[in-house]
Amino acid sequence: MSTLLAKVKLPYLLLLPGFLFLFTFFILPIVNLAQTSTQTPIVGGDTGQYEQTLQFSNYLTAFTENKEQFARSFIFALCATVLALAIAYPLAYAIAFKAGKLKNFLLVLVVAPFFVSFLLRTIAWKQILGEEGFVVPTLRNIGIIGQSTTLTSTSFAVVMGMTYNFLPFMTLPLYASLERIDPRTMEASGDLYANGITTFRKVTLPLSMPGVVAGTLLTFIPAAGDYVNAAILGSPNTKMIGNVIESRYFKIVDYPTAAALSFTLMAAILILVTVYIRKACLLYTSDAADE
Repeated sequence: MSTLLAKVKLPYLLLLPGFLFLFTFFILPIVNLAQTSTQTPIVGGDTGQYEQTLQFSNYLTAFTENKEQFARSFIFALCATVLALAIAYPLAYAIAFKAGKLKNFLLVLVVAPFFVSFLLRTIAWKQILGEEGFVVPTLRNIGIIGQSTTLTSTSFAVVMGMTYNFLPFMTLPLYASLERIDPRTMEASGDLYANGITTFRKVTLPLSMPGVVAGTLLTFIPAAGDYVNAAILGSPNTKMIGNVIESRYFKIVDYPTAAALSFTLMAAILILVTVYIRKACLLYTSDAADE
């Protein structure tokens, strides 16, 4: 009997470190964040001193004052996700089916940016798009942009920086999904007189949908809360909600508003992700049923 109980308890004991980690670094910070979001400044107190008054109107006030930054964050994140998908899918397809002996080398190139600091990569991107880089002079010489036009401190620079920084998060799930597809499946589609576009639409894309969903989520979620790209590559006119939260926490020392903004951002992302996953699952199951 004791041996049976030991076997039953063993899986839970193995899960215990994971539960403790999640409780310490996820549950407790969220509880603390929720408690902070309903506080108000102490009358006559110093800067940064707050008391619990259950002021739930902090959420409405925070959202109303920063709705423009919320909208800009989601628009930038969506643009970066779409661009990353457009770049990563052909790249992942080429690595999975066309790379041959170069497959491992190309995978190393995809992962290589992770060995460099996120901050340094963003600063490097600023230099590439700056006056001292090769992009702006080239575009001016061929007449695409004017002689006084710059690319830094613009929405374009922020979106491009986000696309570049989160591209590996899109590429790796897509590669993992495409690599599992049996090439004979696509060959069979060709034997049934399907052209390349039909094969891609009816075979390759549906089978790679798990990678598409995972990659878009891994890109969109961190991009929506990102503040590094907007701070380095943007301007006050391209400020995102992450920049507002960072400013409220470390510069203005307005902890309740920062906590309320953080909770609102998490809730909005959770709702969007839930709707997206449900729609993707319905689309995937309907395509499978049609086939």
